[in-house]
Amino acid sequence: MSVPVIAFFNNKGGVGNTFLVYHLSWMYSEIGLKVLSSDLDPQANLTSAFLNDDRLEELWPEDTHDKTVYGSIEPLLRGIGDILERSYIEEITDNLHLLVGDLSLARFEDELSSQWPLCLDGKERAYRVISAFWRMLQRGANKIHADIILVDLGPNLGAINRAALVASDYLIVPLAPDLFSLQGLKNLGPTIHTWRKEWEDRRTRCQIKKLELPEGKIEPKGYIFMQHAMRLDRPVKAYERWAMRIPDVYSSEVVGQEMKLDKQGKDPHCLGLVKHYRSLMPMAQEAHKPMFHLTPADGAIGSHAKAVMDARDHFRQLAMEIARRCNVIVVEEVRL
Repeated sequence: MSVPVIAFFNNKGGVGNTFLVYHLSWMYSEIGLKVLSSDLDPQANLTSAFLNDDRLEELWPEDTHDKTVYGSIEPLLRGIGDILERSYIEEITDNLHLLVGDLSLARFEDELSSQWPLCLDGKERAYRVISAFWRMLQRGANKIHADIILVDLGPNLGAINRAALVASDYLIVPLAPDLFSLQGLKNLGPTIHTWRKEWEDRRTRCQIKKLELPEGKIEPKGYIFMQHAMRLDRPVKAYERWAMRIPDVYSSEVVGQEMKLDKQGKDPHCLGLVKHYRSLMPMAQEAHKPMFHLTPADGAIGSHAKAVMDARDHFRQLAMEIARRCNVIVVEEVRL
């Protein structure tokens, strides 16, 4: 049985995608799940959030990619084999592990693009290339006995993200309540529908025995308003204006159905609002910690200490709601 893959993606940048994956990875590890956090963004921001510069230098030696996601797929890209049987996984804690990102992953874009149509011809290599991310994720998850895989993606609709989303079971969309996110949803929704349909067609044509392929469900499970992405030079009313329009656009373009409010008059697709926590973010980045791990030694005193506790409660609630919607069972909850 495959491990559930949850992708966090918006083709509009600057909405805190990496911030969200990073903090949820930590939170899931604290509530008892084994987590494989996966950096499939060629900018590798998630990796730099987890690791300090000294460790990054060790993992990214010149001309060597043995311990990164690019190293895992490099034999396939070079035409000298398939993906590595056992990809390197960085242990962050007993419950949290990282598939290390790599700027060189951008080299995979053209190959993924050229192999996509060749699946229609039944070419074995095409199927191996397109399914490379999914097989890498599943092997990595099995290696550490992970319960859940979280995937961070860059903000574009290119071939790398198409392959990564085809490898995903569920999709969470972080966004800011602004015009750009609204327009982004109008691009994202139809594209996801097209990719899902095209992969289903390709998958049914595959006649290769013993080659496991992703289902490519890409089920949208909701969106999250990322308040910290708001610009301070815009009035609150402008954000309220876009926030009111997004539920309808998300329902129609991403989910493919008419918007219906729940009994409380709320949009059931909205997973919640992540506050800006501006006072904590610099401390967390400096300490290479999630905000809810900050201590007085890191500068979290007074009102900052209260914000740390609020962030802990907020991310726990968000993590539990996402797990519920994605059918991920939390066997043991730790009181935080």
